[in-house]
Amino acid sequence: MKKIPVALQLYTLREQCEHNFYETLQKVAQLGYSGVELAGFHQLSADQLKTILDELNLVAISSHVPLADLQNNLEEVISNHKILNTKYIVCPYLLEEQRQESFYDDLIPFLEETGNRLRQEGLILCYHNHDFELETLSNGKTALETIFDSVSKENLQTELDIYWLTKAGENPLDWLHRYSGRTPLVHLKDMTLDDEKIFAELGTGGVNIDAVLQIGEQNQVEWWIVEQDQCKGDPLESVTISINYLKEKLPYLV
Repeated sequence: MKKIPVALQLYTLREQCEHNFYETLQKVAQLGYSGVELAGFHQLSADQLKTILDELNLVAISSHVPLADLQNNLEEVISNHKILNTKYIVCPYLLEEQRQESFYDDLIPFLEETGNRLRQEGLILCYHNHDFELETLSNGKTALETIFDSVSKENLQTELDIYWLTKAGENPLDWLHRYSGRTPLVHLKDMTLDDEKIFAELGTGGVNIDAVLQIGEQNQVEWWIVEQDQCKGDPLESVTISINYLKEKLPYLV
């Protein structure tokens, strides 16, 4: 089995990061995560953040950058993430008023252009899904299919979120197979088995995490990324449970 490393999406620990960013990053490293996916810099400059990450032997593998920043501050985004040596820039989320077909029509050429610009700088653009992109458009395809099938592979990679795919009634394995070779980043999330279907620690819910892990190598996955958008208890306890589960499934992490 290929040794695919594990990162943590820091949005999971957003409150802890706001309180003490350095201490939170230190705990993430101590738990055994090899990298982080950024969700902002928490008042640090890119240089300051790079120094801390290097000290803790963490890699900023990717960064969720709001669409508005990609639209309005792209050169600054490029400059900061080149300092951090962050390979992947991720379009993370669409506002509720943007989730309509006319917006996707404009978004697609923007993603093509932005992905091309990032590629010129040695960076790679990814798109992270939720469940709303699984709604069917007038072309008979889902919005997510339409985005990935309309933008070239060279300019847009996937960051498939297996919780949101499952929540929408989809099989994550189908999507991973469909875009095999275009799935460098995968969000590992679990979902409770009750009617609420809320976020759960890995291995405690109903998402077939094992099957996803088994096709990582053939899909050319570069990083598994743990994220739990909301935690019923202490988020640090949740990310501890999740990394311990992965250590059981991926012995090379120990």
